[in-house]
Amino acid sequence: MTAAATLPTWNPLSLWYSDGWTVTKRNLIKIKRSPDMLVFAVVQPIMFVLLFSQVYAGAISVQGTDYVQFLMAGIFAQTVVFGSTFSGSAMAQDLKEGIIDRFRSLPMSSSAVLIGRTNSDLVLNTISMVIMMLTGLLVGWRVNSSVSEFFAGVGLLLLFSYSFSWVMALLGMSVKTPEVINNASFLILFPLTFISNAFVPSDTLPTPLRVFAEWNPVSSLVQAARELFGNEGTAPVPDIWTMQNPITTVLIGITVMLVVFVPLCVRKFASISSR
Repeated sequence: MTAAATLPTWNPLSLWYSDGWTVTKRNLIKIKRSPDMLVFAVVQPIMFVLLFSQVYAGAISVQGTDYVQFLMAGIFAQTVVFGSTFSGSAMAQDLKEGIIDRFRSLPMSSSAVLIGRTNSDLVLNTISMVIMMLTGLLVGWRVNSSVSEFFAGVGLLLLFSYSFSWVMALLGMSVKTPEVINNASFLILFPLTFISNAFVPSDTLPTPLRVFAEWNPVSSLVQAARELFGNEGTAPVPDIWTMQNPITTVLIGITVMLVVFVPLCVRKFASISSR
């Protein structure tokens, strides 16, 4: 047997998986060494749960259900959407520090950095979700559905956050400096989360905002989570296809984001350099 015959063979898929897992571990270790990032990622959703459930619950009523039951799906959706901004800010920071150029000089898959970035943010969002649910249980939130529906709801929220991370990663690679990413992302996130059915029923909004909220993908995500957690109450659901079929709408949105933004991110990554 020749020496060449004893060398291990690697197929492109195994290399892609290995490279992506290596970058994922690098990002998770970075979080471990910077615990303040994890602390703020956890404190923010706790703050929102306590603020809305304890301060505004007495002033906001929802037909057929307690406001805390109505609220929690909105808090979950808001948190996973906001959590996706870590992908954008981290990519922008790595570009500024020249880390991206170092990765590009290595014999690795061009998508591994992006896979590792979005995977580590998915882990961070999962931790935030667990903390939020425990906080929700303390303030009176309950799951009124089956175990399978509960896990389907959690999975849908996390899958949406993962697909939205690719949108934010593209934004992070497109801005000129890391300082811009927060302002740029808030211009997207605030309308999506606050002009929705996350905190108040959409039919209470003025007509232009109500129409936006009913077609807002975050509203579909919130409605899907409420149905899967058994928190929808008896309030009438708007007679709009996206609201009548929220789970299907969210799955379509997730597919579209992945199909569109994954290739765009990979192409953008191949063309950028440090700033």
